[in-house]
Amino acid sequence: MTEWYLAIGSAFWFGILTSISPCPLATNIAAISFVGRKVGSVPQVLGAGLLYTLGRTLTYTLLGILLVQGLMAAPELSHFLQKYMNLLMGPLLILVAMILLKLLTIPTVSGGIGERIRKKVKKMGVCGAGLLGIIFALSFCPTSAALFFGSLLPLALQLKSGTLLPMTYGIATGLPVLLFAFLLAFCANKVGLVYHKLSVFEVWAQRITGAIFLIVGIGMTLTITLGVKII
Repeated sequence: MTEWYLAIGSAFWFGILTSISPCPLATNIAAISFVGRKVGSVPQVLGAGLLYTLGRTLTYTLLGILLVQGLMAAPELSHFLQKYMNLLMGPLLILVAMILLKLLTIPTVSGGIGERIRKKVKKMGVCGAGLLGIIFALSFCPTSAALFFGSLLPLALQLKSGTLLPMTYGIATGLPVLLFAFLLAFCANKVGLVYHKLSVFEVWAQRITGAIFLIVGIGMTLTITLGVKII
């Protein structure tokens, strides 16, 4: 049971880290501006925030189910993962740590995608927030891809959890938009202050998590992958 609590807590933390990382944060800001269009209407602002979070959660949950069940359904691949997953975890953690610490940069394709999508869904009203959540969830960037495919997915495969862990991750990725939706609905003057604090928190959260991943990854690589005995 403790293993599951740790796994759920890790999935939630991966989601929080994803949501406040630069690229996902930019899409969340686009979502916040979409949600805040009806700032005078509390139900519409909160409804849009909830639908956006629901869209992200459903997307990651379905993606998790497809990937975990698909990988486990293939006998040879399932056997390979069960046999070698522990051996791969150390190097994977090191790779994710290098991305979080910005020691490794992966080129991305940009081009105002969020702005173009926001214009298209603008006519859909509050329901457009749900579609926005789905589309932005699928717009992986280096940090979100590293955390989802390099950290969450191996954990989900190890515990054979294609639903609970991805769903927890998805909820966490949409929390900042829910927070800002609440602030826009009830105390719009606090939005700037909270955004500033989130930006500061993001920097230190990534550094601390990256450092922990690096230490654990090196330890797992030496002891499990390479079989080095450490007294």
